[in-house]
Amino acid sequence: MSALSRLALILVIVGALNWLLIGLFQWDLVSALFGGDAIRESSGFSRFIYALVGLAGIYAIRFLFDDRVPARETQ
Repeated sequence: MSALSRLALILVIVGALNWLLIGLFQWDLVSALFGGDAIRESSGFSRFIYALVGLAGIYAIRFLFDDRVPARETQ
């Protein structure tokens, strides 16, 4: 797995965890860490993080269509 794929996967996981926290507790981790409020005013850096997570999600769509390579057998 390439470094870009790993980064995209990490960002997708962060985004998923953020939505979990919003859904369960109405608490936005990204806004808490980087300032602003996702509903009203967001800081520029928070919007940047949201955009990165969104781009990572779009990039991660390709994982749905990748062929899986079988694991090498150890002897």
